[in-house]
Amino acid sequence: MDILIKVLQFFLCFTVIVGLHEFGHFITARLFKIRVEQFYIFFNPWFSLFKFNYKGTEYGLGWLPLGGYVKIGGMIDESMDKEQMAAPVREDDFRAKPAWQRFIVMIAGVVMNLLTAVVIYCAVCYTWGESYLSNEDVKWGYEFNESAEKLGFVDGDRILTINGEEVDNVNLIVNSLLLTDGDCYVEVEREGMPIELEIPMAELIEMRRAEGYKGFLTPHIPFIVDSVHFDSAAALRHGDRVVSAEGLTATDMLSVRDYIADAAGSDVRLTVEREGNLIEVVVPVNAEGLMGITLLNPITLRTHEYTLLESIPAGIKRAGTTIADYWEQLKLIVKPETKMYEELGGFIAIGSIFAPEWNWLDFWLKTAFLSIILAVMNILPIPALDGGHALFTFWEMLTGRKVSEKVLEVAQYIGLGILFALLLYANGNDIYRFFIK
Repeated sequence: MDILIKVLQFFLCFTVIVGLHEFGHFITARLFKIRVEQFYIFFNPWFSLFKFNYKGTEYGLGWLPLGGYVKIGGMIDESMDKEQMAAPVREDDFRAKPAWQRFIVMIAGVVMNLLTAVVIYCAVCYTWGESYLSNEDVKWGYEFNESAEKLGFVDGDRILTINGEEVDNVNLIVNSLLLTDGDCYVEVEREGMPIELEIPMAELIEMRRAEGYKGFLTPHIPFIVDSVHFDSAAALRHGDRVVSAEGLTATDMLSVRDYIADAAGSDVRLTVEREGNLIEVVVPVNAEGLMGITLLNPITLRTHEYTLLESIPAGIKRAGTTIADYWEQLKLIVKPETKMYEELGGFIAIGSIFAPEWNWLDFWLKTAFLSIILAVMNILPIPALDGGHALFTFWEMLTGRKVSEKVLEVAQYIGLGILFALLLYANGNDIYRFFIK
């Protein structure tokens, strides 16, 4: 069932972002009275799941979920339809229109994806607001996994800065370590003293390869008493924090709770911190493994709610930040020394980012993010992509000289070859990571 829910989210997400991308090309082509022969969500080699004709355009749903397309009359695109290009130029041909109109048609899909992301982020800010765990609120430090400990982190460390910059959102700490093209310098507070960790890039790459970023850190939540319900636990008071227990080294909430549960039917000796002093108490545990207390959670999420008008600039800012972050990732991928190219993934990797249970907030955030990825990837100046077509058209606008159809045709083949190679590499990475490694 988990896989089915992920697959359904994947297809719904791509139907939305690809459909709107192609609609951008479609509506601007119609605006400039350019002939649109086909409008497809997903590709349809050999057959379509369904199709129909309306006012000279064939609309359909393909079966190969690798994107989608709009076939515009009189344009060299991925269909490589040479017959129409050999025919006499028609008034409603793409090639018959001024360069500025063709340029707008070419970038309209990218613009539509960016607008889609902005609208989603605005709607998310208005509907759910923004909630996150602030690094400043993690006053008791973090618990680290084995990979983090190899990098020099110690349980209880509070992270102050990474490469000289404060990181407010806890969810961004690991990203700040992963997305780097050099050594990382992390300042931590350890037992009240600031310490700087110098982490070589080679060790960060090794951590990434070993997927040590999974469970890299979790906030240390201490065992603090909120209220006492059983008379037998009267030795404890509100605010008491367990700092040690017989045979127990870890004093986080879960460890102490499990320790107490295992001591069902007996007494436990606890050392608690109360108003700056250490006090030893003995508390009986009943047969059900309970002491009769409730615990205090000292860590809460920060939430910012937005009005309708406030959500608009907030959504625009969030989209802008996401675009900038993704662009930084792309720059790291093309730097061989970072080995970020090893992280390229295909359709399995994309599908795996969706939650195994249906959550509308998570779904729309992932959809906005993938819409931005689709926009950024399509605007790259690679022939066969929107950015490649737009680049040739922009050259024509600057020079007044139209690129020959022969050059466009060859460039299209080169671009398709590049895309096919990237597709094989990315999905090959998926197969290795998910089925072989």
